[in-house]
Amino acid sequence: MTKFKVKPITLAVATIVLSLASANVGAGSLQNLERERAAMIETLLDSGIKNSERQRKIEISRSQLIDLERMVLRDQSLKGKNTRAIQMAFKNYDLTFLVHASIEKGKSVSDHWLGEVGLTTASLMNARMGRR
Repeated sequence: MTKFKVKPITLAVATIVLSLASANVGAGSLQNLERERAAMIETLLDSGIKNSERQRKIEISRSQLIDLERMVLRDQSLKGKNTRAIQMAFKNYDLTFLVHASIEKGKSVSDHWLGEVGLTTASLMNARMGRR
């Protein structure tokens, strides 16, 4: 049996690396919501997939977003924090809580999101493709 001798500096570096790695492992509820919302918007805008595939992916994302939005709304740890991300999330309720807001307004998620960012069916139909 061989004995390993660990130098104090090696032990200190290993401890710091492990503590930093573990600090980044658990994303907060708001970050998880933002990540899932971004994935849904990417699916909405993806022209490379068929409409049936898009609808399937949107429905999966929608059910996940409903749960994540509820988690953020009930997250007690957000109450004491006053970060810019949290302020902006609740200031832009209709974009942050996309599924809840679309249900409240009786619109589909895609119609609601397009309306909130200022795109209407009329403006899209009048748009021309071209280079700038």
